[in-house]
Amino acid sequence: MLRVGIVGATGYTGFELIRLLIGHPGAEISILTSRKYAGDPISEVFPSLRGRIESRCRNAPMEKVAEESDFIFSAVPHKTAMEVVPLFHERGKRIVDLSADFRFRDHRVYEKWYQPHTCPELLKDTVYGLPELYRDLIKGAGIVGNPGCYPTGALLPLIPLIKRDAITPEGIIIDSKSGVSGAGRELSLETQFSEVNEGLKAYKVLEHRHCPEIEQELSGLAGHSLSVIFTPHLIPMSRGILTTIYCELVKDVATETVLKWVEDFYREEPFVRVCPLGKFPNTLDVRGSNFCDIGLKVNQQMKKLIAISAIDNLMKGASGQAIQNMNIMCDFPENMGLEIPALYP
Repeated sequence: MLRVGIVGATGYTGFELIRLLIGHPGAEISILTSRKYAGDPISEVFPSLRGRIESRCRNAPMEKVAEESDFIFSAVPHKTAMEVVPLFHERGKRIVDLSADFRFRDHRVYEKWYQPHTCPELLKDTVYGLPELYRDLIKGAGIVGNPGCYPTGALLPLIPLIKRDAITPEGIIIDSKSGVSGAGRELSLETQFSEVNEGLKAYKVLEHRHCPEIEQELSGLAGHSLSVIFTPHLIPMSRGILTTIYCELVKDVATETVLKWVEDFYREEPFVRVCPLGKFPNTLDVRGSNFCDIGLKVNQQMKKLIAISAIDNLMKGASGQAIQNMNIMCDFPENMGLEIPALYP
């Protein structure tokens, strides 16, 4: 049985990791860390876990976490991850980090959008954790940088189109709408009920940190530097991301043709579902699951393609994908512990 430690276990992503690992046949939770809730039973932090797990949160030294774990999830904020991941890596532990600290290949790009990178030498040992693109590399990785939620929802519809040279790589517009849990569990004025309820707003327009992450992966696929327009929106629901992408087709093709291209590309993928002709994704259909649903429609007169995706930002956009990466790294069946259907309605 794989002993799994979770560093930063009391945020939303930490809870989802616990919820999934409780039902994972090949793994057991060995240690949960939290400074704020040190000494408290995790079932008091998250009452829905009562009767399922009796572990207490610990403010344990990271050396102790490494000693008691075979595999570690780092679910701490940006910058903090850079402080703990090197210690685990030095001790031969394999890690999935859910922050942005290990998502970028070029530390200069990270530093432009976040802060100075304190261990850039580790980036060469890190793999970007999008299984549909890097499964073979993830298998042997020591550190996996789990993708951001917005990039996951944006990249999965675009990857087969870019790889097939079906769309022009310039002028891609990505419009995403996310539930409030994407902002994390810490209190802030912007995410209070009365500030969010019955409202819909764009935020960090042309300056969101997930944009360079999207551009990094699309540029790698295209073989040259590529820029996109990305606009995130906050929508008054708890979880889920709906992403609508506008792009230009290289040649005049029908919707049925593009659908077949994407269906063929993802035919063997356990967590990508392509909607039938005329049907489009709904966040309710993926809520609580690790699925990404994709829908497509072509305007042949204008040679424009609209691609739409839906994910649960805490699952395929975070903890579900992290478990998927662990399964790949540890030679478990990729869908182990992730077979749960959506929580519709």
